[in-house]
Order: sequence, then C-alpha cells, then structure tokens
Amino acid sequence: MRPGTLQLPALPPLSLYVHLPWCLRKCPYCDFNSHEMKSGLSPDTAAAYLAALRADLEAALPLVWGRPVVSVFIGGGTPSLFDPERIAELISDIRARLPLEPGCEITLEANPGTFERERFRGFRAAGVTRLSVGVQSFDDAQLRRLGRVHSAAQAREALAEAAAAFETWNLDLMYALPGQTLDDLARELDTALAFAPPHLSIYHLTIEPNTVFANRTPAGLPDADLASDMLDLITARTAAAGLARYEVSAYARDGHRCVHNTNYWQFGDYLGIGAGAHGKLSFPHRVLRQVRWREPAAYMAQANKVSNEHEVARRDLPFEFMLNALRLKEGVALAQFLERTGLPPSSIAAGLAAARGRGLLEADPARIQPTARGFDFLSDLQQLFL
Repeated sequence: MRPGTLQLPALPPLSLYVHLPWCLRKCPYCDFNSHEMKSGLSPDTAAAYLAALRADLEAALPLVWGRPVVSVFIGGGTPSLFDPERIAELISDIRARLPLEPGCEITLEANPGTFERERFRGFRAAGVTRLSVGVQSFDDAQLRRLGRVHSAAQAREALAEAAAAFETWNLDLMYALPGQTLDDLARELDTALAFAPPHLSIYHLTIEPNTVFANRTPAGLPDADLASDMLDLITARTAAAGLARYEVSAYARDGHRCVHNTNYWQFGDYLGIGAGAHGKLSFPHRVLRQVRWREPAAYMAQANKVSNEHEVARRDLPFEFMLNALRLKEGVALAQFLERTGLPPSSIAAGLAAARGRGLLEADPARIQPTARGFDFLSDLQQLFL
C-alpha cells in the first residue's frame, strides 16, 4: 500500500486459480507444470495437497482481503484425478476464506481418461458450475500420437455425461495435428458439434521448448497455410452451429463465455495458489506478479511462501495489457487501459497510431479493437506495443 509509480483509479475484478499438478501421463506436447502419477492419486497425497492449498490461501488473504471473487478455475494437471469428495472439500475451503460473488463461476478441468460414469455429476454436486473437457481429438490414431490416455469412445462418453450434468461446459479440441488434412478436421468438427457444446476452445498444436515433441518433433505437421485454412474452417463451421468467436481460440453460444479467462484477457486480477501457480494482483500504486513453488513436494513443504514475486515495471505494463486485450475480438474500451494499468493513454498512442495506420486496429478512438486483418496477424499487432 506504500506510494509507488502508478495511480490505479480502481482495482479490477479478482479471480482465483487453483493448480492441481498431477496427471496419469505427461503428454509429449505439454509444457504446463504437470507431473506423472501413473498409479493414480493416493488419498494421503490428496489430503496433504489440500492442506497445503489451505495454508497457501490463508497466507495470501491479507493481499486480497475483502475483495469479492468473480470466478474460480481449478486447473492442472488433471484435476479430475481428485475424487468429487476432495473437490467438494476444496470448494468448501475456498468459500470459507474468500467472499465469492453470487453466481461465481467455478470451473474444473477434466480428462476423459479419468472419467467414470456419474463422476461428473459428483463434481456438479461438489459445487463445480462449469466443466472443461480436454478431448483434443476424436481420432484414436491421433490420440495415441498426442500421448493421450483416453480413447475416442471414452471422449464421446465423457461429453455425453458432461452435457447431462452441466448447463455450461467446454470442449477442448486441437488442430494442425501430424498428417491432419482439412477433411480430417471436418470430421473432427462434425463429431464435436454433434454434442452441441456451449463453448469450444481450439488449440493449434505447437512445439514448445522442454517438451518431448521439442526433441522428437512428429512428422507431417501442417504448414502455416494449411493451418490457416483449418482455422478458417473452424470459424465458419462454429458460426454455422451458433458459436461466435469472441477470442482468438474461444467460441461460445450467448451466455456461455468463460468468465475466468475473460478476466485474464481484460487484464483483471487473479490469485494463483498451488504448485507453480502464477498470480497477478493490483494495488493502488503498483501491479504485482507472483509464482508458487513449482515442484509439488517443495510446494507442500513451503505452501505459505511464494517462490518468486516482483512488481511489474511501468514500462512493461502497456505490452502486458495489450498482449491480453488484443486477443478479444471485441477488444476493450480505451478507458480500461487507464483503469487496469494506471497509465495515461498517451503511453500507447504511438502504437495505436501505427496499428491503425496498418489497418490492424479499428479507427474508433474510444476503443482498442482488432480489425479482421489485425485478428489474423495478431502477433504483428501485439509487437507494436512491445
């Protein structure tokens, strides 16, 4: 609360991210903080980790005291490795310590490989309001290439159960897979859209450093032109099915946009707890970023301490804001830049002028909104603010 270099007129909405770090198997493309537990999650480990989360949250409370929480996202890893009773305990622990807004969105990531009949209903009864199902593909051969632990049949069963248990849920699908053609992708979309998902998240398979695929890159990855055609196909097919593209990788029916991710993209605040969790917290005169201990054992031993914490430099805030806000198809009001960064619009005036001059931003002076061209060349647009 001491004086600093910024003057934030108000604090942004606050979300909570909870990281549950274990998976049955580490996917070869994954660069998230996830750790294999092939034999499954033992009750003792689950209990110890929940205790660490409680200690972590309680240590962080002074930083967010009294601020209402608009969304909770339980991610991983594979959070659905934790049984519904443990998830109910976690949500109860959160509710006892933070003021959740009425109708607070509580999302749980789930993997069809950990799916059991009625398990999703158990998560709903535990207090989860939104499920995000990591299908990635309905092609068994592609699932094997991607190192997934589930089959196409299990994916279909999981989605049917999700649709029966939840009013709003998300389907994750990957594209630009090894050897994939436009016809292959069309079949994937046929299957996905047959479940009438309220929300669809699509991810281009990219080769990230420090992953198995970085060392053994699969053959036959689509080139940039084919990947662009695939994205056009996804956008056209989803629009015809009533799903509007509202963010670079997100499509939703009316009333089903992801509240939690939208808060990220609008440069809102989020407290991150759990192994390796990241957080961004605003104060009247500064913006703070935090990182928790990455290794689960180290985290559980030191859950009441962060491993890294730094104040975001004034010069870095414009790019950090734009990196997120420009992902939104509708953009954000220019006034939100001042509200979320504490900086005057003059600090991005040169970038805005250059972007509008190149046809990457709409001409509206009161709004920061990508044009169709800017959305297609998003990295070029974001770089203008680096």
